[in-house]
Amino acid sequence: MHPSPATARPRLLVIDDDRKLCRLIAAYLAPLGYDVEAVHTGPEGVERATGAVWSAVILDLMLPGLDGFEVLKQIRHKSDVPVLMLTSRGDEADRIVGLEMGADDYLPKTFSSRELLARIRAVTRRTTREVPATVADKEIVIAELRIRPGPRTAVLGDTPLALTPVEYELLLSLAKAKGRVKTRDHLLEEIRDRDYEVFDRSIDVHISALRKKLGDDPKTPRFIRTVRASGYMLIDPHAE
Repeated sequence: MHPSPATARPRLLVIDDDRKLCRLIAAYLAPLGYDVEAVHTGPEGVERATGAVWSAVILDLMLPGLDGFEVLKQIRHKSDVPVLMLTSRGDEADRIVGLEMGADDYLPKTFSSRELLARIRAVTRRTTREVPATVADKEIVIAELRIRPGPRTAVLGDTPLALTPVEYELLLSLAKAKGRVKTRDHLLEEIRDRDYEVFDRSIDVHISALRKKLGDDPKTPRFIRTVRASGYMLIDPHAE
């Protein structure tokens, strides 16, 4: 019998070929209530990430066998588990590519233990957040788009949308504020649950990915409109 979600210890998978770093992460997080498993190659990472249930995956970019981008791609084919990517250089280009491919957050390898814990708590909080029954029962309908807060799913017409946790949170936030502008700062505060860089471009990257899944053209948007120098707004195409 599996432990209930309320009592189960969070399970983390670390995919990194730096064995010392894996041991340090496990030693730090285990006393805080996390079960940590580590694998050290890209193919092993794909197999373990998609073959078991995890609270989150910590994924290094540079891996033997398959690089982190390919591992992430294969994970996303089968799972929406939260993925926190590690980058050795912290290059903006690497971060943007990772976010576009479905990573939930990124962390340079110069991270502190407290920052790692904060990021893990943030990405897992989004997927374990309890929804009050009164909210869970209320489906949000905007034209042919239906968003269901209870099961955390979205459907466009008859097609279920394969959204990452961050994309779902963005869509839900915009839908709840339909017709009102949500600034990037406000969206970051809602979905990241952490301090962020003033010029953080991750919201724009996630919005771009969300638009693609909605079949939205940013030049002639049906659902997500960019409000210059402000942020984004969800619109009803039938009301325009």
